[in-house]
Amino acid sequence: MNKSYIEFRKQRDFSAILTDTFGFIRNEFKPFIKTIFNIAGPAIIVFMLSLAAYNYVAGDLLNITRFDESSLNSNNIFITIITVIIYLISAIAAYILTAATVLFYIKSYVDNKGTIDPIEIKKNVHQSFWSFFGLSFLKGMTLLIATMLCVLPVFYAMVPMAIVFSVYVFEPKRSTTDAFSESFKLANADFWTAFGVFLILGVIYYIISLVFSIPSIIYALISTGIFSGEIDPANLNNMSSDPIVIFLNVFNTFFQFLLNTILMVAGAVIYFHLHEITNFTGTYDRISEIGKTEE
Repeated sequence: MNKSYIEFRKQRDFSAILTDTFGFIRNEFKPFIKTIFNIAGPAIIVFMLSLAAYNYVAGDLLNITRFDESSLNSNNIFITIITVIIYLISAIAAYILTAATVLFYIKSYVDNKGTIDPIEIKKNVHQSFWSFFGLSFLKGMTLLIATMLCVLPVFYAMVPMAIVFSVYVFEPKRSTTDAFSESFKLANADFWTAFGVFLILGVIYYIISLVFSIPSIIYALISTGIFSGEIDPANLNNMSSDPIVIFLNVFNTFFQFLLNTILMVAGAVIYFHLHEITNFTGTYDRISEIGKTEE
């Protein structure tokens, strides 16, 4: 059974953006996930392992019952700092590689009318790593400044920052700074539709994340004795370094990380919607193809 091709380069209404976002993920799920893990997999694994290590060493430091123990010395602090550095670097690398893979996968899909070239995707991801790093920095600073100003600027900045990577990938002639400024121009083409989609997807993301955090919550309640009404302070101190708690936290983070790809795909769909409203590129291309077919 052949998969239906989803045309990205067209205008959409609110429901069509949601439908095509989930439709693309459903149709391309196996090769899509496989490509992500082939390219970003090593960084994701290091990210998850460093997260587990960070939870363990941080929990050890925060255990107030161990402040007087000789084992809690400068060596532990040094190990914690190294773990935090590895954790931050791997988290950034995993995010950038995943975002780049998702968008270059879609670019290959669009350019080749439904088929992908894994070698080309991997090459493009690696070549654009530092550009994505720069855009990530600009994106983070923009959201941070908007948050410091007030709540409303954050809501406005959400849309252009959600499509800034797409502008860079799908308009390869633009530099990182050009992509950053262009994202604000495109966002104004149909801001409220884009904002509404991200709001709904954000709610869905939050609800699903809560569902997958239920095992962690139940285990924490049982371990601390809250269910039985007999709370043991020692259990509270040991919770953060409990291997089961660490495993559940890593699992939740991993699943949330994968869920974030839905927002990345939605960002690409919304980009094409906004770009089509502004430039009609996809419409002109389809008209040209009709003319070629008639010849």
